[in-house]
Amino acid sequence: MNEPVSRNIVRSDGHVDASARRAALGHGPATVWLTGLSGSGKSSIAYAVEHALVDRGVHAFVLDGDNVRFGLNRDLGFSPEDRTENIRRIGEVCRLFHDAGTIVLSAFISPYRSDREAVRELHPDGGFLEVYVDTPLEVCEQRDAKGLYAKARAGQIPDFSGVSAPYEAPEDPELRLDTSQLDLDACVTRVLRELEERGVL
Repeated sequence: MNEPVSRNIVRSDGHVDASARRAALGHGPATVWLTGLSGSGKSSIAYAVEHALVDRGVHAFVLDGDNVRFGLNRDLGFSPEDRTENIRRIGEVCRLFHDAGTIVLSAFISPYRSDREAVRELHPDGGFLEVYVDTPLEVCEQRDAKGLYAKARAGQIPDFSGVSAPYEAPEDPELRLDTSQLDLDACVTRVLRELEERGVL
């Protein structure tokens, strides 16, 4: 992991520890990292889980890939180097959410296995749940709600994961969901059950 450029800095510890924060919120923190191809259903699952959690009084928030590129990562494109920096920044934000006691649902293609593992390493043991939205490429392409696959096939979008750029599937995710086989409610149920079994909820 790279060291900060700044040298005259000292890390400061908060005055509210994790147990006090859990007692106040009534639940633990977690980063639920949804990865998969464009059109696989990552964002739909993330927003539906967020809604279900908030309905239960849980502090939850979605970080969506496109939304982040309008602000925090507006200076990044889709080259391999920019993709890595995109995920590095998001990983740091997720860790801050985790420290705040929040369940953050992060929906990013995040095509490189090493980038996702680097985000995992930012978290304490058990604090990072990788959810592979393992929907087949042909199904994602049939959906193509944004018309991106058509543009990628036509050569209009370079570095498009699954077509003109690689997607490295997780080898051992905490949860695997195929939205061509499971409806949205079933996916939400499985994510909530995983959080319950891990003692987050």
